[in-house]
Amino acid sequence: QVQLVESGGGLVQPGGSLRLSCEASGINLEYFAIGWFRQAPGKEREGVSCTSSSDSIIYYADSVKGRFTISRDNARNTVYLQMNSLQPEDTAVYYCAADRWTDMTKVQRMCIEKSYGVDYWGKGTLVNVSS
Repeated sequence: QVQLVESGGGLVQPGGSLRLSCEASGINLEYFAIGWFRQAPGKEREGVSCTSSSDSIIYYADSVKGRFTISRDNARNTVYLQMNSLQPEDTAVYYCAADRWTDMTKVQRMCIEKSYGVDYWGKGTLVNVSS
């Protein structure tokens, strides 16, 4: 059974940092494109960052560029999202997703196309940026 489990969310003050983790079981993330998505209350899901399986192509939404960094540790079968300079507008439930068939040419589509299908989703972790 495949599972993606996010962790690391919580309450943080504006300007603070968090590192989200997404640990996989049942699949080897080394062979998957990975995406971090978020959904704020009353808003549509937004692709935050997506990376190809080799991490040679990485996409960041304009709203997080320069503040967020996606990375992976294949030995731990885990993907991370380092989030710095957090702002209240970053408040959302953050989800990770993995897709075996997204190659380098489709990484941006994975993040920005609402109807883009991926193989697996986690259940999310809440990030609340508030003073």
